Order: sequence, then structure tokens, then C-alpha cells
Amino acid sequence: MSAPVVLVVDDDNDIRDALGETLKDEGYRVMSFQNGKEALDYLQHGGGADLILLDLMMPVMDGWTFRRELQKDPKLAAIPVIAITAAGPHQASTIQVEKVIPKPVRIDKLLDAVAEYASP
Repeated sequence: MSAPVVLVVDDDNDIRDALGETLKDEGYRVMSFQNGKEALDYLQHGGGADLILLDLMMPVMDGWTFRRELQKDPKLAAIPVIAITAAGPHQASTIQVEKVIPKPVRIDKLLDAVAEYASP
């Protein structure tokens, strides 16, 4: 059985790299993308994911638009999404996701949330 695949979608290189390394250390396979369009293209062309960690405020395609596009495809809509955002609770509540984790991210909270939806 292979390790779960977690997509990290965040325009901040440092955050994306830190989350990716932390998740790899925990036994996950990680795919990283700078914006929603890159991640959506990957998924629509056959790339798989067990979980998506999604920043909301990004250039090119933000997290809200990405999530709406995912929900149009029944196969992609089933992938659990955890929003990781500096947006306030009200803005984050407008997106349909399994959880919202505020930035700055507490790694213990993030790992607990990831394990809930995709255990290695």
C-alpha cells in the first residue's frame, strides 16, 4: 500500500516547502502547487490526491475558485480539502471544506487534521 498523496496549494514558497517537508517526514507523498490553476490542471489530467491543503488567497486562481471548480467534477469533489488561511473566519466560512486552519499554522494541529483524512 502506498503512502497517501497530499496536495499543498499555496503561493508562499516558504510555507509550501515547510509543509511539504513536514508531511514527507510523517510518511506522506506530497505534490506542491503555487496556485489553484496548477493544482486543478494536475487533478483534471489524471493526477490523484487523498487530501488537499489549500491556501485561499493566491494569484492566478484563488482557493475559493479552485474549490468551486473541484465541486463541478464528482470525482474531484470527493477529495477532502483543508483550508489553510490568514483570511478571517467569516471569509474562510464561505468555502465548503472539511476544516479551516488559521495561519500561522500550528504544525501539531495541521498534522492532526491531515491524519484525520489521510493516514500514512
